[in-house]
Amino acid sequence: RYELRRTSTTTCASVPRHREPLTRTTPLGADRAPTSSRPRPLPVATATCLPRAIPRRVSLAGSARQPSTKMAALRSSSIRILGASVRAAALRPGAVFTRSMASVSEAPADQQPRLKTFQIYRWNPDTPSEKPRMQSYTLDLNKTGPMILDALIRIKNELDPTLTFRRSCREGICGSCAMNINGQNTLACLCRIPAESASEVKLYPLPHTYVVKDLVPDLTHFYKQYKSIKPYLQRETPAPDGKEYRQSKEDRRKLDGLYECILCACCSTSCPSYWWNSEEYLGPAILLQSYRWLADSRDERTAERKTNLENNMSLYRCHTILNCTRACPKGLNPGKAIAEIKKSMALGG
Repeated sequence: RYELRRTSTTTCASVPRHREPLTRTTPLGADRAPTSSRPRPLPVATATCLPRAIPRRVSLAGSARQPSTKMAALRSSSIRILGASVRAAALRPGAVFTRSMASVSEAPADQQPRLKTFQIYRWNPDTPSEKPRMQSYTLDLNKTGPMILDALIRIKNELDPTLTFRRSCREGICGSCAMNINGQNTLACLCRIPAESASEVKLYPLPHTYVVKDLVPDLTHFYKQYKSIKPYLQRETPAPDGKEYRQSKEDRRKLDGLYECILCACCSTSCPSYWWNSEEYLGPAILLQSYRWLADSRDERTAERKTNLENNMSLYRCHTILNCTRACPKGLNPGKAIAEIKKSMALGG
């Protein structure tokens, strides 16, 4: 007892959102045809939203059941109210609509603007004859998110699309947006805009690195050093149960403060020893990662890892200046990890 009707539109919006119950005047199954000859009802909606025959349930008398007049009036009135509210918001003075989370959705009309100037390092490799320069941008903080990354995204979206910087997660996890902000290496997504201060915000790429463009540093050498320490579990003995390598809770706690490193390079590029000897000295970030595997009870290449560090440059260029610990945006202590490596090497443990 189904009547097939082809719809006049090609979107899922044409499918009714309500279903009327099917009414019968004869006992269930009394007039049912054999299974082989019964047509299968088509689904009410499809995932691809392509035009197709959509079943419309009817009564046995053949008259189509229409939506109630009250329901139709309610739906049309709700659409009118929603449309009016959207139009009113669009016409409201000071309204700001954007897809980016970098801007506040709406700024009050009577609120005084809070202007902030950002001085940003600019250099374009396509014009090598031009020297690097600082370029100023002014934003209203009432229409900008609270973080430095929000300001950068808004500048790129609304003021200067040529501004180049890295960013990804906005959560302090990926380490992409590492840069020097007012003289401090940190993550732009975790650094708040100093709204109370009237001074300008100065943004530079990570210090003592080659610059790809604007705020983008070249970290190729940094990741080559990371690869050199073989940052993965090395074992020859198979797992006892053939599935996984287990360790005690005490051994697992030794990795706290080490595995959280996101390799943003804030610590290494704040270290004067790394500035002077970056070709041979591994730097705080890589040495912290090295100690993470030295401290792992499941690893069986501890002696080999220590041998690779037994030279004048890889490890012992650290002079405990501790800029690395002050700069780490995750609150880790690379200086302590380096001291633990030195202690382990001295004791031969």
